[in-house]
Parts: sequence; C-alpha cells; structure tokens
Amino acid sequence: MQLDLPHCKELVRASARPVFRGNVDQVSGVMVEARGVPAALGEMCRIDRGRLGTINAEVIGFRGQTTLLMPHGDLEGIAPMQRVMALGKPFTIPVHNSLLGRTLDGYGQPIDSKGAIQGMQRTVRRNAPAALSREPIREPLQTGLRAIDGMTTLGRGQRVGIFAGSGVGKSSLLGQVTRGTDADVVIVCLVGERGREVKSFVDETLGEEGRKKAVLVVATSDRAPIERFLAPFTAVTIAEHFRDQGLGVLLVMDSVTRFALASREIGLAAGEPPTVRGFPPSFFATIPKIVERMGRTQKGSITGLLTILLDADDPNDPVSDTMRGLLDGHIFLSRDLAQGGHFPAIDVLGSLSRLMTDLADGEHQLAARRVRELLAAYQEGKDLIEVGAYRAGTNPALDDAVLRMPAILQFLRQEQNEMSSVQETRELLSLLTQPMTGQGAI
Repeated sequence: MQLDLPHCKELVRASARPVFRGNVDQVSGVMVEARGVPAALGEMCRIDRGRLGTINAEVIGFRGQTTLLMPHGDLEGIAPMQRVMALGKPFTIPVHNSLLGRTLDGYGQPIDSKGAIQGMQRTVRRNAPAALSREPIREPLQTGLRAIDGMTTLGRGQRVGIFAGSGVGKSSLLGQVTRGTDADVVIVCLVGERGREVKSFVDETLGEEGRKKAVLVVATSDRAPIERFLAPFTAVTIAEHFRDQGLGVLLVMDSVTRFALASREIGLAAGEPPTVRGFPPSFFATIPKIVERMGRTQKGSITGLLTILLDADDPNDPVSDTMRGLLDGHIFLSRDLAQGGHFPAIDVLGSLSRLMTDLADGEHQLAARRVRELLAAYQEGKDLIEVGAYRAGTNPALDDAVLRMPAILQFLRQEQNEMSSVQETRELLSLLTQPMTGQGAI
C-alpha cells in the first residue's frame, strides 16, 4: 500500500503539537472565561461539559490571564472548573459541490436532514484577493428586474447595497433577484431572520428549480451572536469555493445590519469600548474584510448583493454610511412607493451603479439617462400638477414627462413572478425614449 507522505507529515506535525488544557473560570452573559488556555485569537477550543458532551468555542479576546471564549452553541451545561482544550487550529467548514441544494447553519453544518457534508476543510477567515490580481468588471449580470438591469446595471463581481427601512420589500426584492438572475450559483445568507421566513424562502421564493443552484446559510434571530457573526464568513467561504472553479456566483446577504448587531453583542461582551451608537471598533474593521473577498478574479466572480436595514429610515446611520463607502453602488427602496403599491419600490433617482458606464453600451446609457431626466422633471412638478396649479405648455420638459409617465411606471413595476431578460429590458427602455408619434402615445 502506497503512503500519502504529505498527509502523513501533517498527521505527525499535528500529533507533535503541545496540547494546552485549562479550566472554565466563569460564564459572563454570552461569553466563557477560561484560565490556563494560552490559545491565539481566532483559535478553536473545546469545552468538556461532562454528560452533555463537548462544545467548541472560539477565542475572541483576552483579559489579563483569562482567555475569552464564545461557544458555538448554547451555554447550557457549562460550569466552573470544566476542562478546556486548545485545538491549535482556526474555525473551518467543509466545502464541496454537493452543497448545492443544501441549507446550512452559521457554522456550515446541515440543518435540512439530508446527511452530513463531506468535503475539503476550508478556513472561514481568509485574505481577500490581492488588489492587482483582480480582473476588470465588464460583463453585466442579469437580475430579471427592469428597474435594476435597465437603470442601475450590475456587473459580475460588483458589490451593491440595498438600503431600506423595515417592511419596504427588501426580502421580496432579493427573492425576485435569486429567481431571475443568470448567475451560475446563488449563495443566500440570512442573518438574524425570522425562523418563519426561512422555510418560506426555500419552498416558495427559490422553488425546486432555484434550489438546484443555490446554497442557503441561515442564522435566525434566536441563535447565538457568534453564529450570526460567523454566517457571512461561512457564506463567502462557500462562494469562494465555487468561484475558484471559474463560476459566476451571486452572494445575497440579508442583512448587514443584523450582522452588525451580532458584532456589537460580541464586542461589548469582550470589553471593547462602544463608539457611535454602541458599535465596537471591531465591526468597522471586520465588514471591509467580508466585502473585499467578493469581486472578480482570474478564475471567476462573486457578485455581492447586501441589504442594509435603515434605522428609522435614516440613510446616514453608522452602518449604512460605512457600507456606502465600501460598495460599488447602492439601491434605495422608497417607503412612499411601497405604500402606494409600487413594487419593487426602487427609488431610481436615489440609486446608482458606479460601474454602469463600463457595462452598458452608449444607446443603453443614453436611454437610461433620458428616463432619469423625465422622472426628475415629473418629481419636480408633481406638487403643482396635483393641486391643479400647472398649465400645460408652461414647461415642455414637464409636459413630455407627464405624457410618458404611465409607460415609465409600467416599465418600473414588476409582479413577483414576472422576469425580464437583459435584452427585453433594453428594448423596452429604448421604446420609452422614442419620439412621440401621437398624442399620449410612445
């Protein structure tokens, strides 16, 4: 029998490592404090809870001679003087093509009763691709939504934020995109979501066909903060596995805000000083590391579509303000449009794709710019029209906008199951800006 020498060497190195064992000192909130465990930051440890078995925990900080641990699960059964052993390795998850169609928790473990995942172990905290190794983004990504593909065209490898208050339609919009996209693989990361909506997303939003090319990573609102914190790292690690095979991956994350709240729970428990609105400095240092792992490389691409929940509909809250500076575009959803029954409730004038000039041809850009001008003219004169103070012929630009507005609104509205290809969207957009051939007709 031929021996696998590299594997044997790794086993020998692992067995030769010193084993550090300590004891639980105390439990404080969501954190375990241990003594005698000189593990490194981010290293995994194992706590022996006696009859309840062992539980893994991650080193999140230090306080004097005490090691601060965040268990991967509930703290039930953890007591003082229990044994703690440093494992000498960071947190890893198994990755394999068989992940397609599966639903995982924030630790990368299956929760769909379809068996264990067998695959190569991959650390979840990895460096982003080198800046000079990134390929330019030149290929558009279809989302199936005319308001996005036509007015804020996205590219394969772009990172875009969807900004909205609660109840404005973020989840519905993401569902439409996951069904209408032409990406090879879709990774959906639900952080802090209501448990009721997870099964609905799997069965109704994705459907049987959508599940075949999708992987769900779920950490619901009742899960431990460390699981909600790790879920995006797990999702982007799985996305990198498929990207390295030359595939175009769409990574959907809902939401960055709930990830930020998990970061705040962990940071404050570890003794970090709170900054603006209580968020610890570690959040503002961590979120760029997740965002920068997305993008296009020489092998494949990861397109990021990240939702940001606006606190009290404030677009300048710390999380949204930070994200706008990191992303390659933003899509704002309007509560006024949603309350008026306009879905998807995309505020076209407030949304922007920073790469649209590289992705759309001249005719497409010209048509999109013309529609924006018409929307802006109508928005400016809307109040005068509604109170009957405007006389036709006073402002030719507003007259043109009024005549074309019914067709523009019909273009921007879409039902949940209505999808448009990029070609169809461009043709309709061109029709919207054709010279008027008759009274009230385009």
